[in-house]
Amino acid sequence: MTAAFPIVDCHQHFWRLGLGNYPWLEQTDAGPHRYGPVGPLQNSYLPADYRRDTAGFAITATVHVEAEWNAADPVAETRWLHELAEAEGRPNAIVAQAWFARDDIAAVLRGHAAFPLVRGVRQKPAALPGPGQMQTSLPGSMSDPEWRRGYALLGKYGLHYELQTRYWHLEEAAALARDFPHTAMILNHAGVPEDRSETGLALWRKGMERLAEQPNVKVKISGIGEPSHAWSQERNAGVVREVIGIFGVDRCMFASNYPVDRLVGSFAVIFNGFLAITEGLPDRDRRKLFHDNAVAAYRL
Repeated sequence: MTAAFPIVDCHQHFWRLGLGNYPWLEQTDAGPHRYGPVGPLQNSYLPADYRRDTAGFAITATVHVEAEWNAADPVAETRWLHELAEAEGRPNAIVAQAWFARDDIAAVLRGHAAFPLVRGVRQKPAALPGPGQMQTSLPGSMSDPEWRRGYALLGKYGLHYELQTRYWHLEEAAALARDFPHTAMILNHAGVPEDRSETGLALWRKGMERLAEQPNVKVKISGIGEPSHAWSQERNAGVVREVIGIFGVDRCMFASNYPVDRLVGSFAVIFNGFLAITEGLPDRDRRKLFHDNAVAAYRL
């Protein structure tokens, strides 16, 4: 298996700055990303840039995940991405932005579903700042009845849910997946295991195990970088192997989170790391992780 092995990058982003569509990137005093300052990301990132960063890898398809476009008009990002796909051949599928507690959620989901590349939606639910502070029915959270009313509409429009949350909310996510068994959920960034202390990893592992009990949940192994640390095989091998061990080969997918993860490593460093970490697996399993599972999940 070499860099020419086919890869579906099922979590990447494009943006064109200068039009006011990305408040988190376009303000001069932009707040930091969890990896650190966003300054290196404050340039447009388009298919030509992605092709440059992935040179030498056989990227057969990409999935664009919403990039925190101005929430006033989430469907506008989907419209722009379709124009980009028609002109550039990327992306090949879209995970759009939606806010489940908003009054216009039905119209937003209907608008997204009208576009042929849309497969699901992402909203980062309200989260508490740390473990040990859990509250039920926090407004905007996965247990909020109003939020769940919007979530319940996903099945009507044939969309799945992409979840990004910290590991101390994974039990809450498991309850959501259990209560909506016919709605597929894909966990982003492996549950964000950024606390690599023994205690942090134990809590993350517990949450991942609870979520994995729900058969309608898959996970993307992406976005697992750490603040102040360059991405390395040595630092991330344990996390990668644990995710695969908990969820099983058939429910895991590798992705780049590019260009955001450029803050911690090049595409080559990250994907060569994934290749090295999985070197002992059968080729059929590696093909699932790098390609086949994403093809199935995103109907590519």
